[in-house]
Amino acid sequence: MGRGKLKIKRIANATDRQVTFSKRRDRLLKKAHELAVLYDAQIQLIIFSSSGKMFDYCSPQSSMRQIIDRFEKASGVRIQEYDDKQIYCEMTTMKNENDKLQAIMRHLTEEDLTTLTKTHLKHLEKQLEVSVDRVRSREVQ
Repeated sequence: MGRGKLKIKRIANATDRQVTFSKRRDRLLKKAHELAVLYDAQIQLIIFSSSGKMFDYCSPQSSMRQIIDRFEKASGVRIQEYDDKQIYCEMTTMKNENDKLQAIMRHLTEEDLTTLTKTHLKHLEKQLEVSVDRVRSREVQ
């Protein structure tokens, strides 16, 4: 007696979702290995979890680079490569932007007001007044 068909939908409970993901990921990696060994297939498998963690598998007889090159030839799609300088520049830009956003968040949550100029403080005061007026108007309604 077989199991009934399952309706594929997102698992609501985060713990259940993580456990199921781990089990299915392990089975998928095992199947990829079996295909590579039994049928001498070239397989490359890359999985990213919802938390951003990467899991990968590559056939024992080949490398990721060989499989990517073969994929590019067969499909006509070029996978862009980045050099170290380009990645470093991108990371530096993102880090600077992140630092700015964190500073803004600290200012808005009043965690760090010491670095604000008089103009910024006036602007923040104006934003607070507008917010208080909105809250008061909602209370009246």
